[in-house]
Amino acid sequence: MWAPLRAEGGRSLDLHRHKSSLSDVRERTLIAVKPDGVQRRLIGQIIQRFEQRGFKLVGLKMLQATQDVLSEHYCHLRTKPFYGNLLHYMTSGPLVVMVWEGHNVVQTSRTMVGNTNPAEALAGTVRGDFSIHVSRNVVHASDSVEGAQKEIQLWFQTKDLLDWDLWDQTSTDDV
Repeated sequence: MWAPLRAEGGRSLDLHRHKSSLSDVRERTLIAVKPDGVQRRLIGQIIQRFEQRGFKLVGLKMLQATQDVLSEHYCHLRTKPFYGNLLHYMTSGPLVVMVWEGHNVVQTSRTMVGNTNPAEALAGTVRGDFSIHVSRNVVHASDSVEGAQKEIQLWFQTKDLLDWDLWDQTSTDDV
């Protein structure tokens, strides 16, 4: 039988009634499977890692990125010598762009994805396990909470993001 959690002082914590307040403290991040990851059929394995970590997928699209969107996304790299090659690569095939939600999701995702340079990425990270070269490193992950917010707004409209509750043991009360 379900019993409410008790806070200090015996006050009941009704988690069912306060679900929305719990989701308000959740971060969101943008993860994109780059053209080499799509071509190598790694989408499912990458999604599985984030799901197994306990993060919630709230937005997903497969698309062919435009130069305009990529120019805005990578505006901080415009002065780098590899910028033109990066844009060419990122438009060479489809991307799978996702928004993940969870506690500390931005920093945890960066750790899960691994170092940008696959030669320096640890085994067990996405790039350590799947990347071939620094210019073909399979996946993008937002680098900060602020960066994630900007990237999510660039790639998704608000209506494209779903606010849904994860099913858990307490949900059996409703069956």
